[in-house]
Amino acid sequence: MTIPVGAQAPDFELKDNHGAPVRLSDFRGQRHVVLLFYPFAFTGVCAGELSEIRDRLEQFAERDAEVLAVSNDSIHTLRVFGEQEDLPFPLLSDFWPHGNVSRAYGVFDEDKGCAVRGTFVIDRQGVVRATVSSGMADARDAGEYLAALDTL
Repeated sequence: MTIPVGAQAPDFELKDNHGAPVRLSDFRGQRHVVLLFYPFAFTGVCAGELSEIRDRLEQFAERDAEVLAVSNDSIHTLRVFGEQEDLPFPLLSDFWPHGNVSRAYGVFDEDKGCAVRGTFVIDRQGVVRATVSSGMADARDAGEYLAALDTL
C-alpha cells in the first residue's frame, strides 16, 4: 500500500549518484519535493521519463520544487546513468538495505526486486499532496507533477 495523500512523507537518507547523502527532511520548510521512484537505470521508459524531467527542470524550479529520483540501483550505476543521460538532479540509490525506502513508500515489488513507478508530490511541510503511478512499461507524464505543484 502506497503512502496516501495527506500523510506525512516518511523521512529517509540515501546516497546520490555522487555518493553524497540526501535527506528528505533537509527540504522541509524550504522547497516542495517531487519524489519519483523508477525501476532501473538504463531502461528505455525510465530514461525517457527522467529525460522529460531534465528538459522541463526549469518549470519545476519555477514552482520551487526539488526533483529526487530513486531506484534500487547502486550509486555507481546511477553515476554513469546520470552522466550518460545528462541528468542534473539527484539520482538516489535505494540499493542497500535493498529497497528499504521503496518499501516505506509502498512501491517496492518483492517479486521483481525493484521499485515500481510511483511519484509523490510533497509540500514544504513534508505532507504528501499528490501521487502518480503507472505500470512498469508505462511512462508517467511529468505534466501531472507540475499540475499538482500548481495546487500548492
